[in-house]
Amino acid sequence: MLNLSALLEDGARKVPERDAVVFGDLRLNYGFVDAIANQVAALLVARGVEPGDRVALVSPNTPYFPFVYFGALKAGAVVVPLNVLLTAPEIAYHLEDSGAKALFAFAGTPDLPLGERAWKAFNEVAACETYIDLPATPGATESTIDGAQTLWAALEGMPTTFETVRTEADDTAVLIYTSGTTGRPKGAELTHNNLAFNVVASDGLFERDPDDPDVYLAVLPLFHIFGQTAMMNVAFYRHATLVLQSRFDAEESLSLMEREKVTVFAGVPTMYWGLVGAKGGHDIEAIAARLKSVVSGGSALPADLSRRVKDKFDLGVAEGYGLSETSPVVSFNDPRSGAKPGSIGKPIWGVEMKLVDENFDDVEGEGPGEIAVRGHCVMKGYHNRPEVNEQVFKNGWFRTGDIARRDEDGFYFIVDRSKDMIIRGGYNVYPRELEEVLLEHPAVSLVAVVGVAHETHGEEIKAFIVREEGAQLTEEELIAWSKERLAAYKYPRLVEFREELPMTATGKILKRELR
Repeated sequence: MLNLSALLEDGARKVPERDAVVFGDLRLNYGFVDAIANQVAALLVARGVEPGDRVALVSPNTPYFPFVYFGALKAGAVVVPLNVLLTAPEIAYHLEDSGAKALFAFAGTPDLPLGERAWKAFNEVAACETYIDLPATPGATESTIDGAQTLWAALEGMPTTFETVRTEADDTAVLIYTSGTTGRPKGAELTHNNLAFNVVASDGLFERDPDDPDVYLAVLPLFHIFGQTAMMNVAFYRHATLVLQSRFDAEESLSLMEREKVTVFAGVPTMYWGLVGAKGGHDIEAIAARLKSVVSGGSALPADLSRRVKDKFDLGVAEGYGLSETSPVVSFNDPRSGAKPGSIGKPIWGVEMKLVDENFDDVEGEGPGEIAVRGHCVMKGYHNRPEVNEQVFKNGWFRTGDIARRDEDGFYFIVDRSKDMIIRGGYNVYPRELEEVLLEHPAVSLVAVVGVAHETHGEEIKAFIVREEGAQLTEEELIAWSKERLAAYKYPRLVEFREELPMTATGKILKRELR
């Protein structure tokens, strides 16, 4: 048996009174968090959720996330974390595709009316039988959504103890959605083994003092695999304290670091850009004295920004490489062991990397070639996508789509990302998905979406549009139309109209020329 909920249960047994989660004024110890997760598990069983059923969760970084995440795992269910920025049609698609039987959704705030979108999506998917409202007011038993029941009302009378359902190492624990570069988002099936081993291997990259428990600042979204594994799950494995921040704000992050004596921080490059530029009256010397580890991922950290972080916090930024399909950590570039600037490092313990060509044959020497990965971190496969699985797997190796070269010391360097993928502010944006949506506009004849350099977001999304003959469409009109159909991090901010787009002889749009 192996169930990822052991990460929380072990802390509840050994350090029940230690703070597990800090959120605003709330300080919740391991015993309490585990007890609520047990109630969630009992609730799911009472509602007919069986081992292997999918339970969708859409919540920002609040205590609800670990409550539901570990509660679902205890019940033997599969967690389906969803991005809080998804529109109602996008949420409905994920519920349908995953076959989710239950949906737990944060009610939202005035600037994030999430509950309305989730409730609308739920009512469009007949197979999803249970909706639980996660109210913005802790402990609220009355829902602001007509017809919905809050978590606290649903948990009344549920036992605080629960015998975790037996699951095997290769059973799916989490279904994490990623678009890849073709078609609609696909669910990567991550097993209990994938996630547990990635936690242990990732934690082993850092030195820890058992007599000085760590404090993790989790501002990376927990619905993303980076935040989920590298922050929440590693923190609970270490019996550390997880300080939750719902949305990144550099001044607030520094205040939390100072107040909570944070020792571990992980972020995407734009977050580091914000931290080094913050102007508030913070005791940077005290913050730096407590910080033990700062980790960057999501996209390459510019060398100049890395230097500025080191100058401010007197600590080198550790960089790594991973994907949703790999739980996520594949390789790591640790400043303590001769890291190389611009490199994604070497494979972590238990993981192998190599370079392959378009035929999946090995590429010797420096390369370049496509990165292929084998090891405990690699997903079971894409949910209900046998034809895609056949393309990306061979003899246990998973081809990532990322192009890299390799030096004589075994360090890997990314030279091109997964085909046309855009990384905007740490979020993966896949042009094909956007193009399909934009082509639904009656005035759009042809479209190509690319990423263009941006000072703070890394890349911005730009759409090149050929209008239908005689159609009248402005940049502002198309952007406004897109905002209604795409999550906030996806819709194009830049639109350029052209009479034609550059193409190859076979009719393929030459995106490199557009870039």
